Amino acid sequence: MAATCYALLALAWIVDLLTPQLFIAAILLNGPIALSALALRPSLTLRLTLVAELANVVAGYANGVQAGGHWVPLALANRALVALSFLLVGFLTLRAQAAAHRAGATDARERRMQDERALRRALESVRATLSLELVLRAAARAALSLTGAVQATVFWRESPFDTPTCYEIAAGGDVSVTRRALEPATASALARADALGHVVALDDDRALVGGARQPASIGRLRIDACELGVAIRWGDRDAPERQRPLVQALLDNLAVALRHVRLVERLEAQRAEIQRQNAEIGARGEVIRDIVYALAHDLRTPLVAADVTMHQALEGAYGVLPPAYAEIVQSSVASNARLRQMVETLLLVARYESGEDSRAFADLDLGTIVTEVVGEMREVARLRGVTLKVRCAGAPSLYADGGEIRRAIENLVANALEATPAGGTVEVSAHADGPGAVLEVRDDGFGVPAERRATLFERFGGTRAGGGSGLGLYIVRRIAEKYGGEARYAPREPRGSRFSLTLPKGRP
Repeated sequence: MAATCYALLALAWIVDLLTPQLFIAAILLNGPIALSALALRPSLTLRLTLVAELANVVAGYANGVQAGGHWVPLALANRALVALSFLLVGFLTLRAQAAAHRAGATDARERRMQDERALRRALESVRATLSLELVLRAAARAALSLTGAVQATVFWRESPFDTPTCYEIAAGGDVSVTRRALEPATASALARADALGHVVALDDDRALVGGARQPASIGRLRIDACELGVAIRWGDRDAPERQRPLVQALLDNLAVALRHVRLVERLEAQRAEIQRQNAEIGARGEVIRDIVYALAHDLRTPLVAADVTMHQALEGAYGVLPPAYAEIVQSSVASNARLRQMVETLLLVARYESGEDSRAFADLDLGTIVTEVVGEMREVARLRGVTLKVRCAGAPSLYADGGEIRRAIENLVANALEATPAGGTVEVSAHADGPGAVLEVRDDGFGVPAERRATLFERFGGTRAGGGSGLGLYIVRRIAEKYGGEARYAPREPRGSRFSLTLPKGRP
């Protein structure tokens, strides 16, 4: 365009040189200036305007020389007007170019907006499902509908060693799925796009997509160990380069959608595995519970029978026992009692773990239960040389299972007696506290080491050398939680422990 404008300007200048002084052909120089508007280059317009002004001056001088050195005032006035017309035409041409640039930018923005809307609609169809197969099919359709190309192909493989699955669709057709090795030219183009990190445009001498040579756009992205590729065949030779940003945006968004699908698949697999493990744990728990039930029930019957028989022997039902043998039988009675208590503890733990609930609820006087438990354990305290005190004046009533409340108190008092050396004191108290009842067991014994306090109320968390089963405090916690209460531990100064059991007074 610039060469044409300069050629026309030169031709008009020659005509102006050859015409008489009063025939101002310089007006023709406005033509190349106006024509430069098509080039949309303001610098070209400015240069043509300057050259036209110089040409006008040179032609006017040459006409006067040809007339014997006589310049006609009218001719000079006309040339001045022509010079002004150059400036006016140049100014208008520059304005036209600026308007054209603005219109082009507006059109470009509008095209981008249209492309973005089309891309958004296309991706909505892709993201409408979480199935990998359906997403890839929708991706092939979206690629074709969005670009208006001749054919679109989406490549997918789980690892670099797998054979790609190709989802192909041509204009007016439906998606076909094949699993095949890529053509050498396609594989080479995908490798080049992967190395460059963006979609590449290929001409018809190099593109071989789907077995046909045509201009194409091709790109590849990696999603973890997987590979996603897209190839679009065009009917327009200029389309690959012109549409490359759109194809790149499509590929990037497809990668995001597929990452989302892969994430959902992994989460679903993890959920299924967790469900399987939970079911397995539940099944194992049921088996263990059944075993505990069976063993506990089977053990309880012979233990009760042995206890009855040994008490009868001690009472003389089978004759007078020698003193040494009577002492052995008494020791056996004590051991049998501990075994029976262990069996009852296992049954209680199994019941709590299985979620079974007690139905033996009744209105209870907490003070009466505390007094009874303390009375039963005074002999144990006397043998250990420990002073056992009780304070339960004003203890409230509860609506609960009396056996469970009694068991919780027994466990706390028994633990305190075991942890208190001879000469020590254990104090049991019960009182109302707002909407609840509080039972406290204090001792001045050995206390609980700091490293064991966090797990004190867990299964076997309270076990210590020479201690019991490690289930006593766990049972206390489960009983408290069953009624919406809480079991707590706090150290005493200078030594000792304070265990508290908080229970609501109302009906559950």
